[in-house]
Amino acid sequence: MCKLFFLLLLASSSAVAQPPAWYPGMPWNPLEPYVVIGQDEPGYRNWYLASPSHATQVKALNDYLATYGVNGVVPTWQLLRTASDWYKCGAPAFEVPPPEDWPNVVQALRYVRDKVIPVLGPVEPVSVYRNPMLNQCAGGARESAHRFMQAVDMVPLRPITRDAMIRTLCAVHARSGQGYGVGLGFYVGLRFHVDSRKFRTWGTNDEGTIACARSFELAHSSDPDAASAQPAANPLISQSPSTQPPNN
Repeated sequence: MCKLFFLLLLASSSAVAQPPAWYPGMPWNPLEPYVVIGQDEPGYRNWYLASPSHATQVKALNDYLATYGVNGVVPTWQLLRTASDWYKCGAPAFEVPPPEDWPNVVQALRYVRDKVIPVLGPVEPVSVYRNPMLNQCAGGARESAHRFMQAVDMVPLRPITRDAMIRTLCAVHARSGQGYGVGLGFYVGLRFHVDSRKFRTWGTNDEGTIACARSFELAHSSDPDAASAQPAANPLISQSPSTQPPNN
C-alpha cells in the first residue's frame, strides 16, 4: 500500500512539474502551471500594502529601470515574482532584489524588448529573483542566474505551440543572442528563460534534441570565424559598466 501511495504521489508530482503541451483548440492559460493564488496580481497588491517599505522599494526599482529605458517592457510588479515554488518553501511570493543586483537584469530586458516581444508578442515573467535560501529550496543551481537577478523566466501571452515558440526564439537567438550577450533556455511546457550572464543555450525541443542547435554550435565553437560571423553589439544599446552582469 505504501509503495502504491508513493508511486501515485510521484506521478502526481511529475504531472505538476511537466505541464501538458498546448495545441490549437485547447483552452489557453499559459500562466496556470506556474502562477498560483498569492503570486497573481491580487497577491501582489496584498504584498504591496503589507508594509510601507514595499512601496518605497518598488518605486526605487521602477525609477532605476526607467533610467536605463527598460521600465514598461513588462510590468515592474511581475519582475518581483520569486520562485514558482515559493509557497512550498515558506518564502515570499514577491521580493525586491538588493539594489546591487538591479543592473544585472537590464540587458536581459533589452533583449526581451528588442528581440523577443517583436516576434512572440507580449510575455509575462513568472520568476526572476530568488534569494539564496529560496533558490536552494526551489532546486535552483548553486550559482543560478536567478540569485543575482540576471534571469527572467517567462511565458508567451499569445497562443503558440511549444515547437513554434522554440523555433521562433532560437532563430532570433542565433542571429542576435551573441551581440546582446544573452542566454536562452527552455523548460517543459511554455516556460522559457533569458539571462544576461553570457551567450549560451540549453533545453531540448519536442523531439528531444538540442533546442537551439545553431546557437549551441556558435557558443561552443572554437572556430573564430564562426563567432565573428555574428553581429557586434548594437551601438545604440548602452553598455556602461553599471549595466553589465558580473563575469560568472
